[in-house]
Amino acid sequence: MSGGIGSRFWPFSRENKPKQFLDFFGTGRSLLQQTYDRFAQIVPKENIYIATNEQYAALTKQQLPELKDEQLLLEPTRRNTAPCIAYAAFHIQSINPNANIVVTPADHLILQEHHFISNIQTALQFAGQSVALLTLGVKPNRPETGYGYIQAQSNTQNAIYGVKAFTEKPDLELAKIFFESGEFYWNSGIFVWSVRAIIEAFQQHLPDIYAHFAQGIGKYSTPDEKVFIQEKYPMCQNISIDYGIMEKARNVYLLVADFGWSDLGTWGALYDLAEKDDNKNSTLKCQSLFIDSKDNLVTLPNDKLAVVQGLNDYIVVEADNVLMICQKSQEQHIKQFVADVFMKFGDKYQ
Repeated sequence: MSGGIGSRFWPFSRENKPKQFLDFFGTGRSLLQQTYDRFAQIVPKENIYIATNEQYAALTKQQLPELKDEQLLLEPTRRNTAPCIAYAAFHIQSINPNANIVVTPADHLILQEHHFISNIQTALQFAGQSVALLTLGVKPNRPETGYGYIQAQSNTQNAIYGVKAFTEKPDLELAKIFFESGEFYWNSGIFVWSVRAIIEAFQQHLPDIYAHFAQGIGKYSTPDEKVFIQEKYPMCQNISIDYGIMEKARNVYLLVADFGWSDLGTWGALYDLAEKDDNKNSTLKCQSLFIDSKDNLVTLPNDKLAVVQGLNDYIVVEADNVLMICQKSQEQHIKQFVADVFMKFGDKYQ
């Protein structure tokens, strides 16, 4: 899944080039490219599909030139993760109705790839043996309000648990309770299931979305695909897979995974992963000189120097034609900053 705009990483992430297409750590590979490289070790490359907004088709092909056109599932409009996953599931069913599917965001960071590959292989084996919806959960190391949580049942089968409940992004007090209980895991947003299991789940829990795509089974390999998607996709309900299916279904399971995961959803998450100096200041891409400053994240273009004096716990980001200086503790307001900028200046800085 590679269609988001990553507005919480503004101004580094922009609508014309969102965060999945960016190289945050100077590795030479974007987050999308790293995700592709990771899965190319697990499945044949021709079995990798990129679901993205049609405005990112050229950019996706530029970054992954080895992809064939039919490996791009282009969304004419954004409708959240449930329609995106339905599109992919029905497309794959038309090719192989017995397939098992891994659904993953394109913009996550995985630090321990060998553990990740092992977890995915375990998940695929489980999915192939049962009509189940499996999600990968990460043991939390702090109370975090930016992630969804999954409560696990006590029964286990090779680190695979039944699921009691999903809870989306709790407040701090509830996050502390979840963390201290030991029963809750962060929802990684990585899912594994068979074609049969996920399509049956759509039929039961999101019948409107199911009906839209069921009309087109078998058409995806023909020239009618674009016409069909252009007509049907905008009619789909705008809803996430978590709210639409995972919170309702009874056949949901959790694989406890440990592979150095971050969804890189915020500047704060990036700061947590970045190297720091003795005063816990982090610098990405540029040079910096910190004076009487601590706990800051600074990222500017490669050829620039930042001199920072007297700042504590700030994000300082310059990208293209925007400089943003924001308290780390207030970064949840960045989406509102983007909206306010649009209202005042139009789309020049989007």
